[in-house]
Amino acid sequence: MLLSPTPIRRYGARVERHYGMDWLRIGAFGLLIFYHIGMVFVPWGYHVKTADPAQWVTVPMLFTNPWRLTLLFVVSGYASRALWLKSRGPGRFVADRSWRLILPLLFGIAVIVPPQSWVELCTQWPYPFDYWTFWTRHYWHFGDFGPIVLPTWNHLWFVGYLYLYTLGLVLVASLPGGAAVQRIFDQLFAGTRVLWLPAAWLLMTQVVVFQRWSDTHDVIGDGVAHLAYFPAFLFGFALAGSKPVMGWIARLWKPALAIGLAGYAVTAAIDIAYPARTPWLPSRIMLASRYIQAWMMIAALIGIAEVYLNRDHRWRPMLTEAVFPFYLIHQTIIVVAMYWLLKLSLPAAVEFVILVPVTALGCWLFYRYGREVPWLRPLIGLRYARRAAAPPKMTPEAV
Repeated sequence: MLLSPTPIRRYGARVERHYGMDWLRIGAFGLLIFYHIGMVFVPWGYHVKTADPAQWVTVPMLFTNPWRLTLLFVVSGYASRALWLKSRGPGRFVADRSWRLILPLLFGIAVIVPPQSWVELCTQWPYPFDYWTFWTRHYWHFGDFGPIVLPTWNHLWFVGYLYLYTLGLVLVASLPGGAAVQRIFDQLFAGTRVLWLPAAWLLMTQVVVFQRWSDTHDVIGDGVAHLAYFPAFLFGFALAGSKPVMGWIARLWKPALAIGLAGYAVTAAIDIAYPARTPWLPSRIMLASRYIQAWMMIAALIGIAEVYLNRDHRWRPMLTEAVFPFYLIHQTIIVVAMYWLLKLSLPAAVEFVILVPVTALGCWLFYRYGREVPWLRPLIGLRYARRAAAPPKMTPEAV
């Protein structure tokens, strides 16, 4: 059953929960999990690959590739606004975020990620040892180990970056004149500027300055990521306090979607035309189209969330809680499951059909049983003590 949004008060600040952004966060993480399944079958590098990756798979992968991660940082910044207002000062905010992010990150590096590295070595390098030998003797190598670096954080780089951006947010949000900064944001991104200003920033930093397709996840040398993701995180934080800018996004989501789809059409067409090596000029056009597509799709999805998805449902609290544990475990399930599927020499289509439900079931079991173990809850990103949620109030607008 769908419910109208209800405002909540915390420590003198009035916060209105945006259910549409909750649904967008749930959907964004779901798309990312599905994307990582696709990485098994595309000719791009990944921890485990099907026996015969297909070039055509790059075309659907390019649809979400440019914007999936930037969107996650936008919605994370948006959610951080409510957490900031609920906290009793910056110290409490940092302490809470440290507990909720650093503990799962360390647990993930030590326990969740190692099977991925073992499978990668076994399937892409002549590594002869079993998993226990790998984890006890080789994983804690602290340096280059064959083709990879150990230990590693693999997909959990997102958690590490999110924590660093949270610390940066504390510095920015603690500066005097916050109300003035919010007003500047409201004015700066009014009208069509909410579409073309962020797109221009991405074009300048990613296409003109770095001229690179992807980030490196090494923190220090990853300027191409920080100049995209940290501003996106701050944008989400400011957007959570800006009804005017959200209103403009709601008005402009249709043209944003049209431009985003046009950008995807250009990138897909060039990818199809040049499957092996793309010449310089088409490559630059493709790179520019990629970042135009990125922001326009993000704006369109936020607008859709504002217009159509800002309603509650009885499944939302559970799904909102589950997405982080799902994120922590999903890639390990994909990689390990594919390792065993490779032994069966199945067609790629059959592998895909098996891998999708196996991943979904594995993520659900990890969350479903992990949340019942008190000492395990903080390790998988959940609050230490489960709090019974009050039943949502029904309103005349309920549908």
